[in-house]
Amino acid sequence: MAFDIKTAGLATTVQDQGRTGHYNVGIPQSGSLDQYSAELGNALVGNTAKEAVLECTYLGPVLTTDQDALIAVTGAPVDVKVNGESRPEWTRLQLNAGDEVSFGVIQGGTRYYIAVQGGIDVPEALGSRSTYSLGAIGGFNGRKLQAGDLVPVGKPLNDGTLPAAETVPEEFRPVFAKQQTVRIVLGLYNHLLTDEGLENLLNGEWKLTPVADRMGLRYSGPGVKWKEREQPFGAGSDPSNIVDAGYAVGSIQIPGGTQPIILHRDAVSGGGYAMVGTVISADMDLVARAAPGTTTRFTAVSLDEALGARKDLSERKKNARAALGDC
Repeated sequence: MAFDIKTAGLATTVQDQGRTGHYNVGIPQSGSLDQYSAELGNALVGNTAKEAVLECTYLGPVLTTDQDALIAVTGAPVDVKVNGESRPEWTRLQLNAGDEVSFGVIQGGTRYYIAVQGGIDVPEALGSRSTYSLGAIGGFNGRKLQAGDLVPVGKPLNDGTLPAAETVPEEFRPVFAKQQTVRIVLGLYNHLLTDEGLENLLNGEWKLTPVADRMGLRYSGPGVKWKEREQPFGAGSDPSNIVDAGYAVGSIQIPGGTQPIILHRDAVSGGGYAMVGTVISADMDLVARAAPGTTTRFTAVSLDEALGARKDLSERKKNARAALGDC
């Protein structure tokens, strides 16, 4: 079975939970930016959380299927159409051979996901089917989809057993709001900020700019101030420069002290900018749901609170699957 890509959309890629264990040699984890939405799409069509999906950015593809198929579209709100007729998101959809799937204008957020029973069946690269376009690794030939691609789909898992419910209940669907509060753990270099600089970071209002992709998201706002210091040997002249260090996924940099950048799933693994904080893992999906213009406030939490939030997110995923009858 395969999807025939008639038009590819703006940036449609194959993604799964990502590849881990290679960040030390500069290969990022990649994977779906909004893992929660992708996982629930997989649950609707009877997949495990690990199966690969199509991640669509802003403008989705037009595709047909050469065999009967079950799909679900989750994530950012968008009009879903089958043969030109509207179909709901967050709901399992039956496709017949030859059916055409297309999408309207996105109504919030940035990315939505097409899950299909059996998963997208491209070869694994370093343990993952995720696309890392900058390194031409994984996915469909290491790149975003193009018109004319035939994207293979795997066989149904577990003899095709499906969850009892066909729709994700409203209470388990994420919100795509114009205002966000993003939790961060301060460090490793927040001590280089002045008191005013730290005050601006945590109490200022930041707005996501259009400069936002899978590698990082840039914000505009009040800026920060750095303490005067003699730059160490090997660092640049900018006060936000350090001698090179490793970057955690979710690290926040403020080059020049003006525009914070949150590094996301395709980001480089190290460099010469000070990391003043790191977005907690439980809020990385939240960051991925922000559209340009989204107002963001950063709030500092402890490591214990970050671990608690990660546990809460895991419970929410478990409860959502239980609500579908898929434990």
